[in-house]
Amino acid sequence: MPYILTPRAGDIPRINGARVYGQRPGHPFLFLIPATGKEPLTYAAENLPEGLSLDVKTGIISGAVKKAGTYIIHLSVSNEKGKDSRDLKIVIGKDLALTPPLGWNSWNCWGLSVDAEKVKAAADNMLSTGLARHGWSFINIDDGWEAPKRAANGEIVPNEKFPDMNNVTGYVHSKGMKMGIYSSPGPLTCGGYLGTYQHEQQDAKTWAKWGLDYIKYDWCSYSHIAKNNSLEELKKPYIIMHDALSKVDRDIVFSLCQYGMGEVWKWGAEVGGNLWRTTGDITDSWESMSGIGFNQTLNTQFAGPGHWNDPDMLVVGWVGWGPSLHPSRLTASEQYTHISLWALLSAPMLIGCDLTRLDDFTLNLLCNDEVLDIDQDPLGKQAAPVDKTETYQVWKKQMEDGSLAIGLFNTGNTESVVGIDFSKLGISGKHAIRDCWRQKDLGEFENHFEGKVPSHGVLLVRIR
Repeated sequence: MPYILTPRAGDIPRINGARVYGQRPGHPFLFLIPATGKEPLTYAAENLPEGLSLDVKTGIISGAVKKAGTYIIHLSVSNEKGKDSRDLKIVIGKDLALTPPLGWNSWNCWGLSVDAEKVKAAADNMLSTGLARHGWSFINIDDGWEAPKRAANGEIVPNEKFPDMNNVTGYVHSKGMKMGIYSSPGPLTCGGYLGTYQHEQQDAKTWAKWGLDYIKYDWCSYSHIAKNNSLEELKKPYIIMHDALSKVDRDIVFSLCQYGMGEVWKWGAEVGGNLWRTTGDITDSWESMSGIGFNQTLNTQFAGPGHWNDPDMLVVGWVGWGPSLHPSRLTASEQYTHISLWALLSAPMLIGCDLTRLDDFTLNLLCNDEVLDIDQDPLGKQAAPVDKTETYQVWKKQMEDGSLAIGLFNTGNTESVVGIDFSKLGISGKHAIRDCWRQKDLGEFENHFEGKVPSHGVLLVRIR
């Protein structure tokens, strides 16, 4: 049975989410201050740079900043129960995605059956369930939106499921969230819809005209275009698209989806990628999820602000890759491992389930701010294993404040005690340890820590 570890958010205001945010000079700016607490909340922001304004009722900061630089904004949120405040660093420069993107993607639930109403429903529920108040911000359409033919002028157009793409994007933006879309550098997408081949600049302009903020660019039929699998050929379509995106008047996060070919983590940033898939498609099985997550070791040094290793989307909640959905086949413990491992990996996290059917357990997985803080840490370090056997693994992540995030994973088939000697973490003496899922201090421990962990489960802690 699912077991809920995350305490419910309280009535007292709390500001959540990333502590740093990047945008380019002069381009449209959109940021929803993620905050929990009893409604109504009142928002304030001191030292906003010229060009930005805040809606004090919704917490949406919008506008454009012309002058490059680093701006420290003091945010505060209040209600009848109290007040919370903290700083947000806004970096106006060349880099986007200074923390891994958090949001939703349509593929793992709707597959090619996605339509405008499903996307709007996802945006509605991102806000009504409180997910947006914990930092989840992207609503991304995957494959299946493209019409079978381009317009007479060569422009890509949506099919009958998306009669007005500007309307969908405007709807998502009005809620303070961002909008993403999907294409392929080949003539056709993986689902057989029109790709972007030989229309790169034209499509980039169209996406910008629609107000899009994110593009997932999936290799698919480009395998028939590439002359071979040389590094030059693997890079080529992404260089072309990055050049096209750089010429539009809008920031569009660039997600490379080519399954890790040619060790993409070594050159993904070089071709302009903000994130790149390191693996094939994930499914909702222990073998798939753990096989992907625990093998993210060769790419560790290449993750950092603005460029992230992407082990694929989340498979929690109701998924199905088409109109018929089912609850994730991962056990409760396996789902805790899934979210914990992705957070330690500083991985982009895109929810892949039907947001209209979120239950308390799935919300518990996705709304734990101490777990999300590990993923969104401004230092952007990716965790690496420090100890492992056939039945357990211990992973360590360095945090910006000098603390360590540690995942003690039980990969065996029975409940077991998993421990770690501090010497393997590079520390010694007494240290305070906090359970991140339970949001509970466990006390001080000297030179060693251990705890009971269920089969395929995790104990995720912070050592200070």
